[in-house]
Amino acid sequence: MTRVWPGQPGRLAEVPLAGAARRHVRRLASSATGAPRPRHPVPGWAVVSAGLSPVLATGGWLIADAVQPASYSPIRKTVSVLAGHAGTDRWIMTGALFLVGGSQLATAVGLAGVPAPARMVLAVAGLSSIGIAASPEPARGSTPQHLAWTALGAVAIAVWPALVARRAPPRPLILSSYGRAVVTAVFIALLGWLVIETQGGSDLGLVERLFLSTETCWPFAVAIALRQATG
Repeated sequence: MTRVWPGQPGRLAEVPLAGAARRHVRRLASSATGAPRPRHPVPGWAVVSAGLSPVLATGGWLIADAVQPASYSPIRKTVSVLAGHAGTDRWIMTGALFLVGGSQLATAVGLAGVPAPARMVLAVAGLSSIGIAASPEPARGSTPQHLAWTALGAVAIAVWPALVARRAPPRPLILSSYGRAVVTAVFIALLGWLVIETQGGSDLGLVERLFLSTETCWPFAVAIALRQATG
């Protein structure tokens, strides 16, 4: 809309209201182009920390197994023996447990795409790994502190998949209700098998290694699924 200004015949000018509206549109456009990009639900460093946990856990017991005397049986003896006072070069498994705990703590901080309870339980699992390393088994038997940290960490990492759910769509299959139920059932079954083996079973070391290596992989799988879902 235009009009002729008084005293200036033939000169057209915009109505002030129309000019103000156009300036407002320009401001909106400039603010939209300069807005920061939304934060990714899983930053790259969280994916790296999640991937380090199974590598450190499995690599730790593989290397520690290799330096033990011939009398040591990885099928019967637990990983805790490798980090305990009876283990040869126990610093290998002790260092691996500390690093696994630190990686899980970092992953818990970085997984912003999952609910807070899931991140807290993963942090508990990380603290438990550090607690296990800080309270090594004596040459014979165990200690209440070591058993408490071991039990807490095993339960935390076993139930963790049940708490993981993406806050907003799209939801990957492994984070759907069905996927989480299946994974949790498998982890609980592994935990039950581990508990049974602690009652004098001959395959305790094998089951513990299977439990440790499998369940430390899951935060990495969740991180990758969230990255792919949000593209």
